[in-house]
Amino acid sequence: MAIAHDRKVLITGGASGFGLDIAQELINAGAHVAIVDNSEKNLSIAARELGKNSLPIRADVRIQSDLINAVELANETFGGLDTLVISAGVIHIKPMLEVSEADWDLTLDVNLKGAFFAVQAASPYLVTSGRGRVVAISSDAGKRGFSQIQAYCASKFGLIGLMESCAVELAQAQVTVNCVCPVGCPTTGMGEEVLDWKVKVSNTTPESIMAATAQTNPLGRNASISDVTKTVAFFISDEAAFLTGCALDVDGGAHLGFFPGVQAAQ
Repeated sequence: MAIAHDRKVLITGGASGFGLDIAQELINAGAHVAIVDNSEKNLSIAARELGKNSLPIRADVRIQSDLINAVELANETFGGLDTLVISAGVIHIKPMLEVSEADWDLTLDVNLKGAFFAVQAASPYLVTSGRGRVVAISSDAGKRGFSQIQAYCASKFGLIGLMESCAVELAQAQVTVNCVCPVGCPTTGMGEEVLDWKVKVSNTTPESIMAATAQTNPLGRNASISDVTKTVAFFISDEAAFLTGCALDVDGGAHLGFFPGVQAAQ
């Protein structure tokens, strides 16, 4: 898989989880990577881990001017910008009647509005580069609804639609825009948050829950951070130059159907 060694990248949510692992993967391939995050502490730790080819930028993706400034700084520092990875995201898990306006607004603002602001700010530079790439982290919850994560589902469904719209608008400039849609990954910060909630409501152990989710996955295991990182890297690679507007399931086949009332073959 050929990732151009001199990619100039900005990653929102780049100081932890998928974003941090993607940053390391791309730096290992010779890229210069700006990691954008709202946590000074996480940025400091991540920058030490990633080394000299990283640029930590403190920004709140909900604030348009923050992202404009982050993109301009990355462009000035790297001498251009040709890749945007959208990884910033939040979740809350509550019954519908307990969801507050603040809960709803935070989730939609970070997951969806922040994604729009990022593409809007970066797109002039991606167009100028002649080899622009946008990859957004959506979710299996961007393709089907799940109980108690109403705002998260709405934001991730919306993210796929947003990326499809941007894909059409930017295609003439040879900028590709794609989504990856992972099933729950128990080793990210968000995955750990969801796992903690499952432990609380089921009164069992994390190990039991992870074993149960692995058993019900067609490929027999849980998603890893690397599964997602490698898929994002593929969309950035030269081999993916003719792919745009995709929303690729990274879920071990969890989206596949079966006959109701019939157990899957063992």
